[in-house]
Amino acid sequence: MITTTETLLRLACGFGLGSVIGFERQYRARMAGLRTNALVAVGAALFVLLSAHGFHGGSAYPADPTRVAAQIVSGIGFLGGGVILREGLTVRGLNTAATLWCSAAVGALAGAGLYLIAAAGTVVIVATHLLLRPIGHAVDRRPEPRRETPARYTFRAVTNEEAQAHIRTLVVQALATTDFALCSMESETIGEDGGVEVRASAMAEQRDDKQLESAVSLLSFEPSVTSVRWQVESADENDEG
Repeated sequence: MITTTETLLRLACGFGLGSVIGFERQYRARMAGLRTNALVAVGAALFVLLSAHGFHGGSAYPADPTRVAAQIVSGIGFLGGGVILREGLTVRGLNTAATLWCSAAVGALAGAGLYLIAAAGTVVIVATHLLLRPIGHAVDRRPEPRRETPARYTFRAVTNEEAQAHIRTLVVQALATTDFALCSMESETIGEDGGVEVRASAMAEQRDDKQLESAVSLLSFEPSVTSVRWQVESADENDEG
C-alpha cells in the first residue's frame, strides 16, 4: 500500500521533472512549453498512481500499474498529433510531439516511484535539445544532393473569350486528380481577334512531367483550344513542353 507521503512525493517528482523539460521548451518559444510539459508529466504520474493506488483486485488480481500506464503511451499520441502541422511542403511540430511523448514517459516513471530513471530520462531529453541542435544545424548547412526537389509548373492554353470559363474549369478538374497543388490562375486577352490565354501555376513536391502531361493533354482535344504548352521551374533546370 502506497502511503500519502509517497504519493505526494511521486506527484511532485513528476511535476518537477516535467517543468524542467518544459522550461527549455518555453525558453525556445515552442508551441508546447513549461505548463504543457508539466501537465503532461503530472497527468501521466496521476494515471500511474491511480492504477497502483486506486484499484485493488484482491490476492488473485493484485493492483497492476501497467494497466493504465500502457494506455498513456497510446493516449499521448492524440495530444502529440494536435501539434503536428503541415505548412506547404514542410511539416512542423514533430519535435514538440516527441517531447510531449517523452514528458509523459518521465511522469509515468515518477508515478511508479522510479525517481533515478525519471531524473536520468529528463537529463537525456534536455541534453538532446541542447546538444543535438547545433549538430543538426551543421548537418542542414551541408545537405546531400537530392534528386527529388519541389518543382513549379506553369502551363498556358489559348482559347476564345466565350470558352475561357469552360477551359478554366477543365484545368481545375484536371489538377484535382493529380498530386499538384494549384497556386494561381489568370486569363489575358491576346491579339485583336478575341483570343484569350489561360495561364495556371501548380506546385509539386517532386518533378513529375508525365503526370502533368496526362492532366493537360485533355485540353488539346477541346475544339476551342488552339494551343497548349507548359514549362517547369525546378531548383536546377527549366524545360518547356
